[in-house]
Amino acid sequence: MTAALGAAFLWKAAARQWDAKVASVAAWIYALYPESILMGGAQMREPFLMAFVAMALWGWVDYSRSAPDRKQSAPRRALLWLLLAFAGMLLVSPAIALLILVILAGWMWMTREHGRVSWTALVVIGIVFLAGLYLLAWGLERSQPFGSSPLGVVMNWSRGAVKWDIHQLERGSGWVQKLFGEMPEWLRPLFVMVYGITQPVLPATFIEPAAPLFRALYIFRSAGWYALVPLLFYAPFAIVRRETGSARRLLLWLTAAAWAWIVISALRGGADSWDNPRYRVILIAVQAAAAAYAWVGRDRWLVRWLLVEGIFLVVFTQWYVSRYYHVGGQLPFGAMILLIVVLAALVMGAGWLRDRKSS
Repeated sequence: MTAALGAAFLWKAAARQWDAKVASVAAWIYALYPESILMGGAQMREPFLMAFVAMALWGWVDYSRSAPDRKQSAPRRALLWLLLAFAGMLLVSPAIALLILVILAGWMWMTREHGRVSWTALVVIGIVFLAGLYLLAWGLERSQPFGSSPLGVVMNWSRGAVKWDIHQLERGSGWVQKLFGEMPEWLRPLFVMVYGITQPVLPATFIEPAAPLFRALYIFRSAGWYALVPLLFYAPFAIVRRETGSARRLLLWLTAAAWAWIVISALRGGADSWDNPRYRVILIAVQAAAAAYAWVGRDRWLVRWLLVEGIFLVVFTQWYVSRYYHVGGQLPFGAMILLIVVLAALVMGAGWLRDRKSS
């Protein structure tokens, strides 16, 4: 129930920042995204964070849009929503509070007029950032005194967590052990990142052995992600083709923030099919806003990204079928990835040439 409140805040934020079409699509994505539905009913931190993130977006949009009309006095309503959102995030997850602060600070910078930035907003952001940093560092090392600066504590813990998750992934899968043995050590984090982004892998949900209930659940979750991710890949194309100036910078910033969190979630989740989507959905409000804008402004480039996704799914489906049922030949994993990259490049290159000739 808590997570569902976020849909209303997201709709209000998107409607005021862009328009009702983008707002409606964003709210529907937020409400119907499978991981959002599943986490929304879970007794975990994710539903609270999903709502707090959407609340913070609405508070910031209300503040930034209303402040110029009210001269120097910021709307109390907007400040109240921001206060509630960040208080909730600091209590549940200081790390997410810090992340949203960075996103909002970038938002302010991207939309500044004539180089002017609100010093009041900067001071408030700085205070909350330092408070969140110390809370996060204390939570990570509360059993012992700080061995370094709070930022050092966070960085050391993050590095150790990623190494541990990679170790757990390797330990739990003979297939991953085989691949790790064939690749240099420096390439392993990149593999885990890409593998995590693809989780839950849609072809695997149909082919890997599983109980019927779990199979249906995996398919439901995976189908939602594979419907959303092409829009996130396509979003920068739609933004660059339709927007200019601060509007373009803001949308590109939000898309970059969404992708940065997806990558962080992939590394932190260790490519786990449950943890990766669970971490990703925390920022579903930001992802939904970027995807909604892409959908409303869609053109032929979205079709090309869907073709690229189709290539990925076809190749991996054949790979999983050959792995579990020994039907057809099986390419080496590296050759299979190269095949996907080459075919995707051909699709994108052909599309670019076609556009260039038609213009």
